[in-house]
Amino acid sequence: MAHWLVKSEPAKYSFENLQRDGKTVWDGVRNNAAALHLKAMRMGDEVLYYHSQEGLEVVGIAKVVKEAFLDPSDPAGRFVAVELAAVRPLKTPVTLAQMKASPALAGLEMIRQSRLSVSPVRDAEWATILTMAGE
Repeated sequence: MAHWLVKSEPAKYSFENLQRDGKTVWDGVRNNAAALHLKAMRMGDEVLYYHSQEGLEVVGIAKVVKEAFLDPSDPAGRFVAVELAAVRPLKTPVTLAQMKASPALAGLEMIRQSRLSVSPVRDAEWATILTMAGE
């Protein structure tokens, strides 16, 4: 199983929205690198949910419940979407500042390429973030 991180502005679609809805189509990704990550996601992969713009913190865990399919919001048919379902909120959100301060997360793709809305998370990074969250 692989691990991922997705970013969303909480004013647009927060983790609380995902919990309320149960699941959502993760669409609208137009960055080619991020789109490749969506294509690599597999059923059951776990996903860290990060609030960008406001909060700047990982707040929850989701999982992939439907693998890549044509993004219904892309009329050109070039990009894909996946479907995500809420798993649980983190006991304690993990801030961007905390992640940047952790030597164990120095290679975290989200920190290295901050503009990506979808990025992979290595197993050791996943474990570090969950430990920081009190999980």
